[in-house]
Amino acid sequence: MTAKEADVKRLADRLISLRGWRLLLVSFWLGALAAAAQPPVLLLPVMFVSFVGLVWLLDGTQTRRAAFCVGWLFGTGYFAAGLYWVSNALLVDAARFAWLIPFTLLGLSLGLGLFTGLMAWAARFFWWAGISRVLVLAATWTMFEGLRGVIFTGFPWNPVGNVWVSFAPVLQGAAWTGVYGLSLVTVFAAAAPAVLSQNFRYRYSAALSGTAILAAVAVAGGIRLENSPLTDIGGQVMRIVQPNIPQRDKWKPSKRKANFTRQLQLSLPTDGVQPAHVIWPETATSFSFLMDPAGQTLLRRIIPAGGLLITGALRVDRVDGRAVAAHNSLVAIDSQGRARTVYDKHHLVPFGEYVPFRSVLPVEKITAGAIDFSPGPGLRTLRLPRLTPFSPLICYEAIFTGAVALRGDRPAWLLNVTNDAWFGMSAGPYQHFASARLRAVEEGLPLVRVANTGISGFVDAYGRVIASIGLGRQGVVDVSLPAPIPPTFFAQFGNLIPAVLAGIFYILAYFFSKHQKIERK
Repeated sequence: MTAKEADVKRLADRLISLRGWRLLLVSFWLGALAAAAQPPVLLLPVMFVSFVGLVWLLDGTQTRRAAFCVGWLFGTGYFAAGLYWVSNALLVDAARFAWLIPFTLLGLSLGLGLFTGLMAWAARFFWWAGISRVLVLAATWTMFEGLRGVIFTGFPWNPVGNVWVSFAPVLQGAAWTGVYGLSLVTVFAAAAPAVLSQNFRYRYSAALSGTAILAAVAVAGGIRLENSPLTDIGGQVMRIVQPNIPQRDKWKPSKRKANFTRQLQLSLPTDGVQPAHVIWPETATSFSFLMDPAGQTLLRRIIPAGGLLITGALRVDRVDGRAVAAHNSLVAIDSQGRARTVYDKHHLVPFGEYVPFRSVLPVEKITAGAIDFSPGPGLRTLRLPRLTPFSPLICYEAIFTGAVALRGDRPAWLLNVTNDAWFGMSAGPYQHFASARLRAVEEGLPLVRVANTGISGFVDAYGRVIASIGLGRQGVVDVSLPAPIPPTFFAQFGNLIPAVLAGIFYILAYFFSKHQKIERK
């Protein structure tokens, strides 16, 4: 045994021997460290520290209950550090909601951490020695990451695969496997060096096997990018408007006129540039104002002849003058002031736009208004004059992998309007933008993203940012719409692909468990 091997063995033994509160504390901090690999920090090496440590902690558990506790605390740390910014939304109306901050952050982290706890509990059933346990960990992590995206309406925020958002060659892997496939390979690569704590033949090859897979993905992705020059759709120049209106000022009666005027002024032609269409962010105004004669008079100044204003708007259904339903909508207004189509957000944010189990939970929703928002009928492909068909996505509808474009009615691009002003200058908007970029790569569709305070931008079908407006800035960008590419492998088969890959990992784990011989050092 070399000196370095002895050092690795000692470190592994120290983690394996941890018990009680020390075990739980280290689990929590390793999870929190892993969150530093997510945007905007993108400190990728911490993944190796965190997941190698997780393997060794699970090595030391004697029961599945203990494994669950390790996984739960690891997940709690991961989500507490990665989602701290959620509490910023409660400070917009601090008098009403600030008291909820500790309960929200703790409850959200512990709740989402349950998925990681159950992952560790399930993985412990097949916790074989050597590389087998690493394969099991990666496969089981991926399966429970997928479950987190669908159970209880789903909250697939910060999947591990998002850590590659700024490394375009590896990011291309999402076109073949989706973000969960990237998570599978990333967890495997990060955890694989844990095998160096055990003595078996080819352990060094096993430790580097995941990194070799990532390198292969990077090479294939690089070739894909090299053979994919930027192209656009002729005549589809769009202006995206980022007004940068603070959330505290957004719906103040004394500020409404100024806010609307700011968006109008940003939409006026500049330097002779006359875009075909103008796009405003989520909840940029109210639907009733858009339909009001005074509002339409103002809008006709900025909507190009034959073009459209596509904007987020609050919409209320009324019966006998009484509000019966509210919708977070996207509206397309033509140059005559007519509403050409309306799309209602269907994937609502729990506690933000509605309160689940309202009859038993004594809390209010965070957004303004006396009634909960009602969901729309579902995903749609919108077709409008002088505009290629697109799939509208409001706010966090863009984070749901495999659920942003209709398979049988494929759009030519994705439109994500959002208002991340709730979260200020935190990590939240960066993470949101990263998820939206992943959807472009997965589907092979360009993405137009319009955010109130950022990050707005144009992203091509390979996830490359063509133009953007940074967080906390006011501005506009005029860009010709990037062209789509043929449906990707993932666009055709969806999340069946990472599920099959996870199954292959389980088979390989079983195979190696029967054929690798662990020796005492």
